Amino acid sequence: MEINQTRLALLEALKTRLGEWTGDMRLPAALQKGDVEVIERAPEIYKMRLSNSSHAKKLAPYIIIQFVNGIDVQKTGRWEDSTAVIRMIFVTYCEDEEAGAAQLMNVMDRVRLGLLGEPIVGDAFKLDTDAGLESLVYTDDTAPYYAGEMFGTFFCPPVRRRDGM
Repeated sequence: MEINQTRLALLEALKTRLGEWTGDMRLPAALQKGDVEVIERAPEIYKMRLSNSSHAKKLAPYIIIQFVNGIDVQKTGRWEDSTAVIRMIFVTYCEDEEAGAAQLMNVMDRVRLGLLGEPIVGDAFKLDTDAGLESLVYTDDTAPYYAGEMFGTFFCPPVRRRDGM
């Protein structure tokens, strides 16, 4: 198997695509000690985890792309099948609660529309549109932070059996 066909390669390809779809967005960044004005920027994109989870609030806005689980099927005499379930966690920050919730929805919709409009990611992966793309917004009162997530299943290049069976 080539390195560009691994599940990590799927995360890399998704990171690139999400960056293309959200890179022009200007969202308020979480205020840090000593900040005198709000800085606006595109969401940072992380694979699997934040660089430091103790800074989860400081890093907003961001998106985390996580591999959740995979299934590889190799039935004798049949085609191999490989899928990966990917979870995307979205976090935004805004002092205005209505605007903050709307910003979260806007980021999530950019990704949703991007994935459904262009389901092929990288050279080897495809969103399973038959399985759907699931979205969830956390409705807890977490202001000034807002969070949601998406789940999607991606077809991956299968691992070919060497025994020919």
